Amino acid sequence: MKNLEFTIYDKNAGVGGTWFSNRYPGVACDLPSHCYQTTFEENTQWSSFYAPGSEIRAEIERIVDKYKLMRYIKLEHELVHARYDEGSGKWHLRLRRRVPGSAPADEQYEVIEDTADFVLSGVGSLSRWRWPDIEGLRAFKGKLVHSAAWELDEAGSWQGSVADWKDKRVGVIGVGSSSIQIVPTIQPLVKHLYHYVRGQTWLAPPFQSDFLSEFMNRDPAAGNYIFTEADRQAFKDPAFYKKFRHSLEAEANSIHFITIKGTESQKAAQEAFKTHMRTRLAKEPWITDRLMPDFSVTCKRLTPGPGFLEALCEDNVDFVPTHIKRITETGIELVDGTHHDLDVIVCATGYDTTFQYPFTVVGRGGKTLLERYKPHPETYLSLCSDGFPNWFMSFGPNSVFGTGTLIIVMERQIDYAVEAAKKLQREHLKSIEPKKEAVADFDEYLEHYFRTTVFNEPCRSWYKAGKADGRIIGLWPGSSLHAMRTLKHPRWEDYNFEPLDGIQNRFHWLGDGSTHNEKHMTGDRAWYLNPEEVDIPPVPEEK
Repeated sequence: MKNLEFTIYDKNAGVGGTWFSNRYPGVACDLPSHCYQTTFEENTQWSSFYAPGSEIRAEIERIVDKYKLMRYIKLEHELVHARYDEGSGKWHLRLRRRVPGSAPADEQYEVIEDTADFVLSGVGSLSRWRWPDIEGLRAFKGKLVHSAAWELDEAGSWQGSVADWKDKRVGVIGVGSSSIQIVPTIQPLVKHLYHYVRGQTWLAPPFQSDFLSEFMNRDPAAGNYIFTEADRQAFKDPAFYKKFRHSLEAEANSIHFITIKGTESQKAAQEAFKTHMRTRLAKEPWITDRLMPDFSVTCKRLTPGPGFLEALCEDNVDFVPTHIKRITETGIELVDGTHHDLDVIVCATGYDTTFQYPFTVVGRGGKTLLERYKPHPETYLSLCSDGFPNWFMSFGPNSVFGTGTLIIVMERQIDYAVEAAKKLQREHLKSIEPKKEAVADFDEYLEHYFRTTVFNEPCRSWYKAGKADGRIIGLWPGSSLHAMRTLKHPRWEDYNFEPLDGIQNRFHWLGDGSTHNEKHMTGDRAWYLNPEEVDIPPVPEEK
């Protein structure tokens, strides 16, 4: 897109989003690394099948540097308020930032203002962490840690923060993807580990292990496969790597029907998961009975968790399914009266996934996004909502997936928003806003679709804002391939538009009948012959 002023505001002190914020022990991609990357900027040299968080963050930084994006990015600028002005068609933004030059020991903050014709919100669904609601949490005299705010050493890594834990008794609360990565990572580094698990969860066998076994000649029972130097050399061959990634993503996009109730795929997945969990917990079979759910596979977000089940069987680990009553000054008391003395408590208890953002967004008529999202978020294709013109989202409500590839859909969401902004610019429009009836129709589709899936079974999940039952507000109603097809071609008929200058003739933007290049005798005036513009039809083969 050309002829625009472009600014990216990031509340963090560095780029990377969730990969900048999350640096807890064992943090890693829980999707195959080669699927967790953009289509236009491939990395053939991932160190492992599930790349560590530090490697993903470094890859994002490399892309930012390559495309010289820091000239557009303003770090440590946090949005606190946004208001749409109906007269001008502009968003008025207020952002909190550190006062330039203020000392780290006495940081001062200020609020600045900016305006924008178009806003793309990329705050996501897993960025606002929260402490668990447990009595006495703040009474604990030992070290209290949240997985999303891990203390780092001078090198910016977690290793230094746990260097003195070898004589510590550590409690880990939660059984989501963070704790499943933390437990096996710190288990060898602590004196004793208590893992407090309130709910149940499926632990996935290594994703696409059969594929890797065949393609890379690896052990299909291995957890996280570390690529050898020979593997990485093979990946440098463009033809080999293209076949590898294409086949890998095709496999990832072939399991959607395990999310549909009663399918053979779902039944087969349950049997495979049961076998996997029983095998890995053979030393402590009682844990299987407590941890294995009675709800379907994928009702909660899946994670492969290499090494987690094995760690639960180690001598210095206690798996604790008994519910916590309260936290005391010296540890954790259970509802049965048992007390565990602890030196460290790690809360791997997740995020606020209600989409009730910590900043205020005011749309038409003074209505806020918080009000619009009650009793649940309503959007048009997860991208925008009526009443909030020129405000689009990536990974807003109902936009992630139970299976399939994620990053490509983020690309499609951004491509869609760019097309909307181009339309505003090209046709001299003041605003674009989804029609209320289009939003209502998508909401109705969501409601009917999820009745056919396992997602609405009673299981506590962030897909349902951390509840066991209720509206599914996290997931797209379909597969990732389904979302890509849906977002490919915008349906402009589902939107209302306002002209920029108040002129109602819809062809006012055609101007004086000439194009810029011919009027000013500049640029390319035969661009239609360039290769990217020519659509060459296929020549039928002779029979």
